[in-house]
Amino acid sequence: MEIDRIDGRTPNQLRPLACSRNILNRAHGSASWSQGDTKVLAAVYGPKAGTKKNENPEKACIEVLWKPKTGQSGKLEKEYEMVLKRTLQSICILTINPNTTTSVIIQVVNDDGALLPCAINAACAALVDAGIPLKHLAVAICCGLVESGYVILDPTKLEEQKIKAFAYLVFPNSVLSVLPKGSLLVEGEPMEHGIITSVTQGAMPVDDYYHCLERGRAACEKMSIFLRTSLQPQLPCDS
Repeated sequence: MEIDRIDGRTPNQLRPLACSRNILNRAHGSASWSQGDTKVLAAVYGPKAGTKKNENPEKACIEVLWKPKTGQSGKLEKEYEMVLKRTLQSICILTINPNTTTSVIIQVVNDDGALLPCAINAACAALVDAGIPLKHLAVAICCGLVESGYVILDPTKLEEQKIKAFAYLVFPNSVLSVLPKGSLLVEGEPMEHGIITSVTQGAMPVDDYYHCLERGRAACEKMSIFLRTSLQPQLPCDS
């Protein structure tokens, strides 16, 4: 039995992806990321000299500012900022530019579901565009658990309102890692078997969570290919 989705997609099917780089002139790096009708812009400024209070001056600092489509930032936006900051700190090489601050500005253009993963993907692309040193790329996805027990990927806003629990998952893409090969093992396991960030909301049984991990990891492998292709430099064609 397959679950019927409002837009006709299969449970594992993602919405169309789109990514553009270097879209803002004044930012050191910028990118837009779209998943269906959800679209986010990310701008990177820095690294700038100095770190904020309570930050380690021996490492680079990442700060995140989330700008909603309309209105002021609230509690949810502050939570998004915290998750995004921790995620970006884990993929950036913070020892290369110590005592500096890199600012990542997230501007929501449209929210039709899976907003936080879309923002994480946009921020990762913008960091690459700015030339910020990264350990590896990262890709994010939203997995939703519907009432019937099925797991669906990349839910729309309407689907999010009806699912009983969901998980935001961020996976590493070690294919482009600049770290020594031996450091790509975590407790003897390849890093691509690991996870960078996991945020759940709602009541989700353990078996369903592992199901989300399995489905999300498989989908992120496809997203990684798209991301790598989007980030490749545009070389002039031979005449």
